[in-house]
Formats: sequence, C-alpha cells, structure tokens
Amino acid sequence: MKWLERSRSIAAPGFNRWLIPPAALAVHLCIGQAYATSVYKSSLIGHFEVSQTAIGIIFSIAIVMLGLSAAIMGTWVERSGPRKSMFVAASFWGAGFLVGAAGIFTEQLWLLYLGYGVIGGIGLGIGYISPVSTLMKWFPDRPGMATGMAIMGFGGGALIASPLSTALLKRFDGFDPLSDGSDWIASGSSVGKLFITLGVLYFAVMMYGVLNIRVPAPGWKPRGWDSTKVKSSAMVTTGQVSAANAIKTKSFWLVWTALFLNVTAGIGILEQASPMIQDFFRGADGNSAVNAAVAAGFVGLLSIGNMAGRFIWSSTSDVIGRKRIYMLYLGGGAVFYVVLALFGGSSMLLFVMMAVVIISFYGGSFATAPAYLKDLFGTFQVGAIHGRLLTAWSAAGIAGPLIVNGLLDAQGKPGTMVAHNYLPVLLTMVVLLVIGFLATTQIRAVDTKFHEPEADLADSTSKGA
Repeated sequence: MKWLERSRSIAAPGFNRWLIPPAALAVHLCIGQAYATSVYKSSLIGHFEVSQTAIGIIFSIAIVMLGLSAAIMGTWVERSGPRKSMFVAASFWGAGFLVGAAGIFTEQLWLLYLGYGVIGGIGLGIGYISPVSTLMKWFPDRPGMATGMAIMGFGGGALIASPLSTALLKRFDGFDPLSDGSDWIASGSSVGKLFITLGVLYFAVMMYGVLNIRVPAPGWKPRGWDSTKVKSSAMVTTGQVSAANAIKTKSFWLVWTALFLNVTAGIGILEQASPMIQDFFRGADGNSAVNAAVAAGFVGLLSIGNMAGRFIWSSTSDVIGRKRIYMLYLGGGAVFYVVLALFGGSSMLLFVMMAVVIISFYGGSFATAPAYLKDLFGTFQVGAIHGRLLTAWSAAGIAGPLIVNGLLDAQGKPGTMVAHNYLPVLLTMVVLLVIGFLATTQIRAVDTKFHEPEADLADSTSKGA
C-alpha cells in the first residue's frame, strides 16, 4: 500500500500543523484503554475460574511488550514514518482484541495472553511512539506542549474506556446501561462481545489518525519562528545523535533511571488506589469511612491528575527546562510521599491532594521524556531513542507491583489494614524518588563525539530516514 509510505504523507505548503495533535490523540486515546482493564477483571476471573494473578498478568504482559516493541521497532518507526507505523499499531491493537475474544469464547486463557497481552502489547508500543517525533518536528518551538497533548490521551484513555466498557457490558448482559448495578458482574460471553466491539471501534478511530497524520516538508519551520534566536541552553544539543549512539551515553541511562524510579513510585499509588484510601480511613471497629463508590471516585480523580499532569507539566518544561521539571517530579514527589505517609490519615482532603499531585508527576514524567530526549539527542532518531527509553516503563511495571504487594503482604490481609501499615511502602517510594532525584542532577549535555557527521545526516535525509 503505497499511500502508507512516508513520502506520501509529506504535508503540502500551508498545511495547518494544529491538525496533527488530534491525529496523534486518536491513537493515544485508544491505546489508553490499557488503564481500564479493571472493568472486566472480575468477570474474567470468574469466567476462567482462575486467580487474580492469572488475569492480572495479562496487563503486565502488555506493558512488557509495549516496552520491548517500542525499543525493537523504534528505528523502523522513524524510517517508515508515522502513517505506516500508526496503521501497523492500529492493526495489532485491533487484532489483539479479536484474538483475545476468541480466547474468551473458547475458554483458552493462553489465547487471551497472546491476543491482548502479546499482539495488543505490540500495538501499544508502536502506537505510543508513532506520533511523538512527528509532533516535535511540527512544534520545534513548543516540543513539551506538543508531546503532552498526545501523551495526555494515553493517561485519559481510561476516562472514556471505563464508562464505555461498563455501559456496553450491561447492554450485552441485558441490563439498563444507566442502572447502578453495584452487585453486578458481567458474564464472560459479554466480555468477549466487548472485545470484538472495542477491536473494531478502536481500529476505526485510529484510522482517523492514520489518514490525517502528516510529516513536515524538509526545511519547514513555524511561521515567524527563527531557531537562531532561541535562547541557548547547555542542555540542548545543536547536533544529532543516532539511537545506537544514544544508548552509549551516560545521560541516556540517567534519564532511564529517573523515569524508572518515578514510574515505580507512581505505581505505588495506582496499584493500590481504591483499597489504600479505604484503609487509610478505617476505624477501630474495622469499618472504613470510605465506601466503594467514594473509592471509585478517588480512582477517577487520579486518572484526571494523570492526564492533566501530562499536559501541564510537560508544557511547563518548555519554560523552565526539562532537567528542572524532572527534579520537581522526583524531589517534590519524595516530599509529597513523606507528607502522605505521616499525615495522610489525618485529613481526607490532604490525602487526595497529595495523591493527585504525585500521580500528576507520574504522568508528567512520561510526557516530558520525548522532549527531554530531543534536547539531549536532537530529532534525528528521537522516536527510536524514545522507544528504548520505554523499557524503563516495562521494568517499572514489573518492579512496582512486586515491591508494593510484597511489602503489603507482610503487613496483613486486605481489608484489615490501616494507615500505619502503608508506612513501609510509602517510605520505600521516598527512597526510590530520592535516588532518582540524585540521578537527575547528574544529567549533562551529550559529548559531541556521539554526534552524527553532517554528511551521514544528509544521506539519511535523502533516503527518507
């Protein structure tokens, strides 16, 4: 299909660059459904008659495959362009749901692992990085804001997917979609129908992004913007670094460490959000002042904080710089975790405020990362470098739950714990964030010995790389 080639997606003169963020959002809002898997988790546990771990591992597989596929396919994404890579992402993401549905209907759990976990995870990884470098090329004057607009969609995808999935499941089960249904758990066959519906729907929405994405023509720049008049910074490179050379630099691994530790700490709240707020306000009689509905509302607030942080903090980084914003994520996050651990149980308002800010830092670190890489390594293969960086997310997706669940298991049984039982978890997160803060302070501009020769860059550009 020649229309997918990079050369066919070069924008014509006068193209409005503000049409690009909606195309990127079309992809990220769809793959952001990964954060809404809890909607049908209980249904799958009952359908397959397996443990929570057996179903929960599906999400872990998807996140691991996200990081691996982004790292392995990153250079291909850069070379092929956003249109072809977004089409491949849509195909894998949609197919993952269809294969997963087949596993549900035939009661073959391994097909669900293969479909949503492996195939869907590949779609996640390619879809996540596909629009990133394109956005930064369209917005060289505001790269943090540009990537924040798209990656915000991934954080907010659950806000759409969760109520949509719930309404569809109720309809498939013959219930009023607007009913309370507090004691209702969807049947396995309804989850299978949901997967088919979402697979087709998400593919169609992502195709909107495929059809509307464009790359700027060589030499294009925003009207009135002069790169020579941009305030220089020691942290912003004037050269270009390949993905192969980027992973040889100390700065790449320091950014990797900072992202890994910040995400691990963020998962400390995301993993336990609902039971955590109930435990923090559990009385001596064993009853919590927070019921399930309020806890669900708290989870929704965290989703909003996650989404808003991706746009607000990444946009702020355009003004104060990437290094300073990462120091805020990690240093400020450590302080807020201390406040949460020591005083969170004294006030529900304080608890919610601290948690939402911490999660906004979690989301902000994802959205700021591509612009940080652009500053350090240039735009030459920033998408591929970003793909390699996302292995930090895969590692954190494994480490975070292991740390949190392991420490909480040593404290007591679910439903019996109170605020002080969370001290080991929260203070461990503080230590991780302090280490990440120290790593961030050591990030330096990349040595010119890693820069690509101008002749090689010119040759790569002529070949459409």
